[in-house]
Amino acid sequence: MQHDNLVEIEDVEFGYGARPVLKGINLTARRGQVIAIMGSSGCGKTTLLRLIGGQIKPGQGRVRVAGESVGELDSAGLYRLRRKMGMLFQFGALFTDMSVFDNVAFQLREHTDLPDDAIRDLVLMKLHAVGLRGASHLMPAELSGGMARRVALARAIALDPMLVMYDEPFAGLDPISLGVTGNLIRRLTDTLGLTSLVVTHDVQESLKIVDYVYFVSEGVIVAEGTAEDIRASGLPYVHQFVHGEADGPVPFHYPAPSYADDLRLGAQRA
Repeated sequence: MQHDNLVEIEDVEFGYGARPVLKGINLTARRGQVIAIMGSSGCGKTTLLRLIGGQIKPGQGRVRVAGESVGELDSAGLYRLRRKMGMLFQFGALFTDMSVFDNVAFQLREHTDLPDDAIRDLVLMKLHAVGLRGASHLMPAELSGGMARRVALARAIALDPMLVMYDEPFAGLDPISLGVTGNLIRRLTDTLGLTSLVVTHDVQESLKIVDYVYFVSEGVIVAEGTAEDIRASGLPYVHQFVHGEADGPVPFHYPAPSYADDLRLGAQRA
């Protein structure tokens, strides 16, 4: 039976040693949705993606993908599930010694027994979907940052996954490439009927394309809702993040003694 909720995270806690990272996280991603996970650096966003992909297991709680408990799968079950997932790493992470064509073909060659002519057709189809069929012969060093990100996206959808996870897909892009990448995420999600989980700091671009947003701070979800809900939020942390304000719940100044006391102490030492 197919579940409407493709990803379900229930009361998940996780830490590295004695340092807690996630504290009772609950998150749901429905099929066909673009879900954004936002928050400041180090709040646990990428850790969530690693839990979903089965690279790590929760200390408590459960992570389900397509109804399967990821943390309870054996190696064979985990690899089978991962074949239905795509991942777009920050800055693309293309194989530098492979052409654009071979980067996209890599998963098809590793995980299928398709003949070369079928692989060729599928690679060109995926590259055409991201507007780069004419660049199939280029090497990664010959690509702009935006082009490399689009090739990585074509590679992420090569096996027609049900879920694609994006780790900071907008980082380092110029405004045109940023807009193109955002539109591609939305269009491919709708066209292929997949689910997209986007970890990002880029609030304005993300809010143009997402169906739902989760805000993470200090290991907990502090706010969630549609793009309209997030824009209108009166929560101080969300307001500061959305509007890029220098001071607020996340302070501009690192904790320190009184400035006047520091100056006075310095004068006394002099």
